[in-house]
Amino acid sequence: MSTPDETTSPATSPVKLGILTSGGDAQGMNAAVRAVVRTAIRLGAQPYAIYEGYQGMIDGGDGIKKFDWDSVGSIMHRGGTLIGTFRSKEFRERAGRLKAAANLIEHGIDHLVVIGGDGSLSGLDLFRQEWASLLEELASDGRITREQAAAHPTLMIAGLVGSIDNDLVGTDMTIGADTALHRIVDAIDDLASTAASHQRSFVVEVMGRHCGYLALMASVAGGCDYCLIPENPPADGWEEKMCAELKRGRDAGRRDSIVIVAEGAQDRAGNPISSEYVRSTLEERLGEDARVTILGHVQRGGTPSAYDRWASTWLGHEAAKEVLAATTNSPGMVMALRGNRVTGTDLMEAVQDTRKVPELIAAGDFDAAMALRGGSFTEMRQIFHELAEPGRVEPGSGAKRVAIVHAGGLAPGMNTAARAAVRLGIARGHTMLGVRNGFVGMRDGQIEEMTWDDVEGWTGEGGAELGTRRTIPSVEHLYPISRSLEEHGVDALMVIGGWNAYQAAYLLHSEKDRYPAFNIPIVCVPATIDNNVPGSELAIGTDTALNVVVEAIDRIKMSGSATKRAFVVETMGRYCGYLALMSGMAAGAERVYLHETGISLGDLYRDMEWLRESYENGRRLFLAIRNERASEHYDTEFLAKLLEEEGKEEFDVRSTILGHIQQGGAPTPFDRLLATRLTSNALELFREGWADTTGRSNKSWYIGLQEGRVAKEPLAHMMEHVDPTFRRPLDQWWMELQEVFADVSYEPSTPLHDSL
Repeated sequence: MSTPDETTSPATSPVKLGILTSGGDAQGMNAAVRAVVRTAIRLGAQPYAIYEGYQGMIDGGDGIKKFDWDSVGSIMHRGGTLIGTFRSKEFRERAGRLKAAANLIEHGIDHLVVIGGDGSLSGLDLFRQEWASLLEELASDGRITREQAAAHPTLMIAGLVGSIDNDLVGTDMTIGADTALHRIVDAIDDLASTAASHQRSFVVEVMGRHCGYLALMASVAGGCDYCLIPENPPADGWEEKMCAELKRGRDAGRRDSIVIVAEGAQDRAGNPISSEYVRSTLEERLGEDARVTILGHVQRGGTPSAYDRWASTWLGHEAAKEVLAATTNSPGMVMALRGNRVTGTDLMEAVQDTRKVPELIAAGDFDAAMALRGGSFTEMRQIFHELAEPGRVEPGSGAKRVAIVHAGGLAPGMNTAARAAVRLGIARGHTMLGVRNGFVGMRDGQIEEMTWDDVEGWTGEGGAELGTRRTIPSVEHLYPISRSLEEHGVDALMVIGGWNAYQAAYLLHSEKDRYPAFNIPIVCVPATIDNNVPGSELAIGTDTALNVVVEAIDRIKMSGSATKRAFVVETMGRYCGYLALMSGMAAGAERVYLHETGISLGDLYRDMEWLRESYENGRRLFLAIRNERASEHYDTEFLAKLLEEEGKEEFDVRSTILGHIQQGGAPTPFDRLLATRLTSNALELFREGWADTTGRSNKSWYIGLQEGRVAKEPLAHMMEHVDPTFRRPLDQWWMELQEVFADVSYEPSTPLHDSL
């Protein structure tokens, strides 16, 4: 047991902060732990890792260990949790919490960050509320001194939600949910190929006892046929409806059928709907060979996605700052992601709202349960309904004719966007047209009607079946383009692409007075791995590219694990450093070089001085990420040669330019969902333009995600919000994350770059 002088006041010794993971494990927990530890050190606190969740706090001894900067090195790519987790029954009793409080006081810890689910967080709040009485009881029993109790009058807490179910009300995403969705969608993609080979149906059961997030989003992202979730049980007779939809797909030529069932699915009477019951129903009513796949705990395991690394890093950084800034009157807070922002919300309010959902489901108030899940959840449920159970698949007479065109560089998810646009457009009564080969194809009249079946199988395909070109129309091409639109009776134009696509759409809109064919609603949908178009915090394809970069870096780092080595990796992005900064955060880089901040000789000199000393003190690996146009003169080869010269015999150097692999591959679940959501909103904007009776039906917009919601901006004002020289928005939200990157990457003794 400690003596009074071992727990001196914060004025003379560092604040001591404990970090633990509790409940079910979730990919990304290690990134959060790393961020909490390193941010605490940067802020002058001493972090302690508490092993095996609350049980480690109860057991004490080796269950509570002092951590330093290197204690959390090279853990970003690891699944699970480095410090272990446990569902402690003992902590539920006051006697267990007394032991936990005594062990924290022994180490002088009165700040605590907990990563877990609603049960773990409610236990944390109870612990905070009882803290004063626990210390009083411990002091009365002589287990701690009165001086120790007085030195730690309040327990400061912050919570992070680690849950693959994404079930906490008040946050858009929880730690681990994105990676779990990757596991499910990968499995669906794999199952689809074997199902098609045998003309077979598969019933896939996914996790989600009270939350249908994984089931619903996997159904949309995987192009599935039917989905059963707890919050929105199917109406009576659902079996017949499900079989009818699957039969319609087969009659249209589809060779496979996939039904997704959340583990907590039930009917409106509260009776469980098992995956086995669904399978037997399909076999009996359709006479098909149906199989069940229960994914189980593979959804929890494996390497975390890029999102679960950088987002968890940000959450951990903010949690450490929150708890270290807390006062004796501060409420318990849980750090939540809302849109692309981290915000604090009342811990118990969030837990209570989360626990209301199963209560509402049990009471049969399904609308209220869906409402608590948030607007985007409800929106995706409606979109899936349209995709899986369309009211019609043939447009009626007088249907509006909507053309889809890709332009600019290729972005994974373009096929998903085109497929969603075609099918949602048809479901909403429009005639959908596809333009081949960008605006060049539009000029040459390569426009054809697209049917429901034409886009079968496009959901998870990389590339762009319609083709794309970077060409922006020249003045002499405007007339043939206008003639082509007139000849095909185009009533609206959806432009899916990046910077060049936006420039082309802006040109057409600007020329609408000269060319009547351009006097139609035009909507730009962002699709570019560069993430450099205005009006959207994230573009379709960016998440896929980021995952490709991070996966490549993981392998590159592994190649240097047996020796002392420094790596310089170049990412794409042109003049936008999004891929560089976010991959640096997600892959655990020590330095990132961006065009937005530039590269100075002073920064390079300080980096080389620090690096030389760092290798002399035992460093074995160094990673720098460089945006492809970070500097005109200090290119990737120069940085590698500089490192090689300075490293001499101490370490060797390798440089890698990742190139076009960043544009390839199947789109991630996030990019598929984003593509579907944005094209759905684009179609609704066309309705708005057509319904305008004021004579301004030529309204045109560019749309995108802004703080979690889909927002629109007038295309006419686009140039006011961009830097045309460097082809990027004037406002880039992710630049705020430089502070986060610095706090988890620059050791306290290291001088920061001038830009930081």
